Order: sequence, then C-alpha cells, then structure tokens
Amino acid sequence: MEQLPEVTDPRIIDGRKIAQEIEARVKKDVEGFVSEMGVKPVLATILVGEHPPSKLYVKLKHWACKRVGIISEDHKFPSEVAQDEIIKLIDTLNVRPEIHGILVQLPLPKHIDERVVMMHIAPEKDVDGFNPLNMGKMLIGHEGLVPCTPKGIVLALSLFNIDPQGKEVVVVGHSNVVGKPAAIMLLNRNATVRICHVFTKDLKSHTRDADILIVAAGVRGLIKCDMVKEGAVVFDVGITWFDEKVYGDVDFEDVLPKVKLISPVPGGVGPMTIAILMEHTVTAAKKQLKLL
Repeated sequence: MEQLPEVTDPRIIDGRKIAQEIEARVKKDVEGFVSEMGVKPVLATILVGEHPPSKLYVKLKHWACKRVGIISEDHKFPSEVAQDEIIKLIDTLNVRPEIHGILVQLPLPKHIDERVVMMHIAPEKDVDGFNPLNMGKMLIGHEGLVPCTPKGIVLALSLFNIDPQGKEVVVVGHSNVVGKPAAIMLLNRNATVRICHVFTKDLKSHTRDADILIVAAGVRGLIKCDMVKEGAVVFDVGITWFDEKVYGDVDFEDVLPKVKLISPVPGGVGPMTIAILMEHTVTAAKKQLKLL
C-alpha cells in the first residue's frame, strides 16, 4: 500500500486522524466490555469472489479489528457461489450468540441479489446498516446502526463545526450504500437536499449550488472546479482503481483552491468508514448482551 503524505492543509479533512481518534475510543470501549462480560466482541465478514479492491477492504477491516481488540472471522466464497449458500451462512451466523456483527462485502456478483442478502442479516447484527429495518428506522429519524460512510460524513461535519441545518446539500449518486442514506441523514438534520445521478440533466447546475457536496458516483475526476461553489464543503466518496492506484470522483487539485473543506481519496472517508464499523460492532455487542 502506498504511503499517504502528511496532511498539513487545513482545508483537507484528514480521515486517518479522525479514524485514529474513533479507534482509540473504541479500544477503551472494548476493554471495558471485556472486563465486564468476560468475552470480546466478534465481527464476521463475508467476501465473495476475487475482486481486488474488495479483498483489500476486508483486509483493512480485519486489521482495524486487531487494533481495537475485536475478534474477526473471515468467511470466503468463490464468485460462482449460489445465493442460497451465502444466505445459509448468514442464517448460521445470526443464531451464533458469540457473533455480534455480520458484514457482507459489497459489491456482490451480478447473479446474487444484494437486497435479499441484506434482508437476511439479523438487524441487531447488521453493523453496516443495510438491513431494511435499520434503513427504515433511519428514514423516520431513529438512527441506530446506519451505513458507516454517511455516518462518517455527518461526524466530520460536526468535528469541523458545520451545522447542516438550512444548508444546500447536493448528493451525486443514489446508491443504498452512500447516496440515499447520506441524503436521509442530512435531511434528518434539516438540510435542504438534492440527489443527482446518472440520469440527471446538467449536473453542474445542481452541484454549483451546494454548500455541502457529497460525490459517490464512481466516475474518476467527474467534479471539476467550475462545478463547485466557492467555499463549499466537499466529500469525495468515489473510488476508481486504475493502474493499481485509487482515484476519487473529484478532480482534487483543480477543486482544492475553491473549497472550505474537502476529503481526499485516499485518506478521507475510507478510514472513517472502517473506524465507525468498529464502533458499530461494539455497540451491537453491548445491545445483544443488554449493556445498552
């Protein structure tokens, strides 16, 4: 993995530093949990296929578990696995009391219905926040186990003292993983939210109105300087792998002079997402053992 440069520009959101602070807090929580209950929180991950980025993301999550004291189980399937086999494993993990969190790494192969898979994860063990029950609770403003990346964005806004209330927010991308939940969570905080996607006409006319711009389209360099409002806060959630390097959806160098804050790729929302996953695993463990 490439070594990321030290963040010295105050406009750049240092996701690694925020993640380290979250992990330090989670590590203390884990120590307290172990002291009180005599067991460690356990996270089970499920990886399907040999998609290199997915393999890396799962590895990073296991490393984070080790740092904070969470036990991790690694379950792998070949890409041609039948959907029923994945569901069978999830059903087994659901009833194992020592398993507190279940994570299915996305994306899944096209022959597998992600929605069906997510519906089978027990809501109390759904540390990624994708089960329809947890999504529905978020929709009515009861945010428990919510998708980790949007939660990281909301946390970063709080840390930089940016109140979304009354702000114009534009979300580019309407996935269930980032776009939709990010929009809902900011709507819950009284922002005015617009969601754009591949069928949106004249994307620039929307993005340049944004006080807070969240881009999760997976299109390298999609957002240029002329598409961003002066003084905007920009979260780049897009990931494109090219020639063994990772790129975001925002043309970082082009946009940087114009923004108030911006998250880089890599080193922005990614580390925060993993740290919040650790936090969710401990929260799920506490709730299952009636400590919360």
